[in-house]
Amino acid sequence: MLAGLAALLLYPAVLAAQEPDQPGNELQPPSLTDQPETPPPPVPLVVNTSSATLHGIVRNSLSGDPIPRALVRIEGDAEAGALTDSQGRFEIPTVPTGPQSVLVLKPGFRDPMALVQQNLDAGASISHNVLVASPMPDVIFDLTPSASIHGQVQLSTGDPASGIAICLLHLMIQHGRPGWVEARSVRSDTGGNYRFGNLPQGVYIVFTRPELESSPATTLVEPGKSRAVLRNGYPVVFAPDARTLSAASRIHLGPGDAAQANISLTLEPFYTVTAALLSPDGRPMQAGGDPVSGGRAALPTPQILDADNRILPYTATYDDATHTVQADLPDGNYNLTAVLHGDPSANPGPEPGLPHPAFLVGAAQFSIADHPVNDLLIPLFVPHSFPLALRALPSAAAAAQALPRQSLASAVHVALEPSQQYIDTSNDKSALPYGPDSLDLMLAPPYDFWVHTLVMGKGLCAGSFQANGPNLAREPLTLSFSGSPGPAEFTLRGDCATLNLSLPPALSAFVPGVEPFYTVYVVPDFDTTEDVEPQTLRPSSGGSLSIDALTPGSYHVYTFTTPVELEYRNPDAIAQLGVPGQAVTLLPGASANLVLEVPESK
Repeated sequence: MLAGLAALLLYPAVLAAQEPDQPGNELQPPSLTDQPETPPPPVPLVVNTSSATLHGIVRNSLSGDPIPRALVRIEGDAEAGALTDSQGRFEIPTVPTGPQSVLVLKPGFRDPMALVQQNLDAGASISHNVLVASPMPDVIFDLTPSASIHGQVQLSTGDPASGIAICLLHLMIQHGRPGWVEARSVRSDTGGNYRFGNLPQGVYIVFTRPELESSPATTLVEPGKSRAVLRNGYPVVFAPDARTLSAASRIHLGPGDAAQANISLTLEPFYTVTAALLSPDGRPMQAGGDPVSGGRAALPTPQILDADNRILPYTATYDDATHTVQADLPDGNYNLTAVLHGDPSANPGPEPGLPHPAFLVGAAQFSIADHPVNDLLIPLFVPHSFPLALRALPSAAAAAQALPRQSLASAVHVALEPSQQYIDTSNDKSALPYGPDSLDLMLAPPYDFWVHTLVMGKGLCAGSFQANGPNLAREPLTLSFSGSPGPAEFTLRGDCATLNLSLPPALSAFVPGVEPFYTVYVVPDFDTTEDVEPQTLRPSSGGSLSIDALTPGSYHVYTFTTPVELEYRNPDAIAQLGVPGQAVTLLPGASANLVLEVPESK
């Protein structure tokens, strides 16, 4: 028993949150005339000497059955912990009274109150805020059985499929829209078996990375063509046998589910693809000279995409000897993109200190069908400029005057994320200032981009976002090499509204036991490129909060008793919630109060 407890207590401890220094409490040095003759007596340290026994049960959230040998630990104190017995019960004596953070851990289970974000492992457990008092009632912690995906990789040659790289995609919600996150990767064992464990419920896709044989298989020389090397390898396969993400099978997992996804890989020839780069004036381009500034080093960054412009995990490189981009690929339809980064200082903006990125972009579509591709050309272009004019409405004039350098550009952040990509913030593009009242973003086709805006200036909030073409709050910004997306305008308002949210009085008291918390989304009924951030209400923080800098208009407020990733930009997903939400209208420059309607906990 003691050995098991010692082993479980070796879980990594989460650092306890520390109270930040409160502003205004800084010590001020006394003047010489006010210097006391003797130092003041020390302030006595008040120690909470009262304690109580924390006790309760850990159970399976699905079946209600007790969970034995689960670890219940007071966070920040490695000595205060206990394992549950065969009835799922635990007892931790002499716990100081007051709020305590409690962690509950059990291999094979996840905490249903943990919001799964991009790191699946981070959602396995969370800290529960528990008010310890004497007398102390039983506290109940629920854990949900984790899911898993397992399978076997088989090779067409009959050889052991050992060491094959297998990746897991998880469908996540970010900025109110779904997208695929590359969550984990493993390699198959000597028998070709793999497993992804400790998964929350959700939708998944499994795929393999390409594997090339170490030695060349055949050397091909076509008349009038350059020498190309043919190699054998195993292509990217999305389980069970698809070549693209759009054709992949979705694996739907519920709590405790164990799904099987076997993958068969066929040894195929990989053909060499060779592409030359053309400068904007049509001349062949060689690396080593900056295409924009004419003197700085510039090397292309190539990527292989499928026909839907989604990145594939094939490798493309730039060969210095031949000044070409090269890749080894199996039969299929592809896009090859290249970006040449230059020197930002060579292409300054209209004001000092506001440089614009200097780079060229290009892409070429091609197909491989039983032969190499040696004559591919990638014409390079200066990326399209996406100018965004910023305009302050009369109500925002005073707040705009108070901005640094009276620059609206300092009060707005605009980001664009490729709509076809996996969710990866490293792919996001941010607009740069192009003057005091405008932003500009150099965009690279052939991606489509979702537009996200954030107003940071005090006293300002988002107005309308107008652009030529689609409604960018509902449709992505589509780019092509044939033309610019055209100008856009983003207006800022100064008559922002405030919404004060509060829990019902019956739920506002922090009583002994596990503290509940509530997730709140304030979703606008009007189109906007602004993102909706979920809010959390707890009784211990007063059971209320205020959200300011809201754009006047009508909203619906949705309250949940668990963490929720809400697809709030999808009307169908909102309708499927089964609850209408609370309607509230925010008037310009006014403050509104709303007592939340909290659903019953299930």
